[in-house]
Amino acid sequence: MKKLFTCLCAMIALMYFNAGKASAQATASANASATIVTPISITKVTDMNFGNVAVSATAGSVILAPAGTRTTSGGVTLPAVNGTVTAAVFTVNGEGAYTYAITLPSTALTITNGAVSMTVTAFTSTPSATGTLAAGTQTLSVGATLNVAASQAAGLYTSATPFNVTVNYN
Repeated sequence: MKKLFTCLCAMIALMYFNAGKASAQATASANASATIVTPISITKVTDMNFGNVAVSATAGSVILAPAGTRTTSGGVTLPAVNGTVTAAVFTVNGEGAYTYAITLPSTALTITNGAVSMTVTAFTSTPSATGTLAAGTQTLSVGATLNVAASQAAGLYTSATPFNVTVNYN
């Protein structure tokens, strides 16, 4: 009887400890979600064109601002007949009110007239470095510096490949 009582006490104690463990456990649930934003995109509207440039026996440069205005240095002048002068213009589209980073070319772009070349360097933009997609769109204008050699040969100079402007969400 004593053994039966000891066994019964052990079983009750075991049930008590297991019951305590079961009541200490709790469970909660959560849902998962994600929002896919509108992909950012960039589309060229207008190519860059430095317009008509007059040269001398001294090297110089033409700085085309993102606003489409030009200034010169060295032996370069701007004739009265401007020709077509335009900064490169792009439209950036994406999620409204998001900001984005702008990456401009970091290496020189070569333009040639078939036999002779010049370089385009020091790309700048408006907005500069970062833009904001108010209502999901923004115009991005890009200017640069045209480096003209002394007595540069006359002719129409163009790039064999376009330059790239990259935009990424911040």
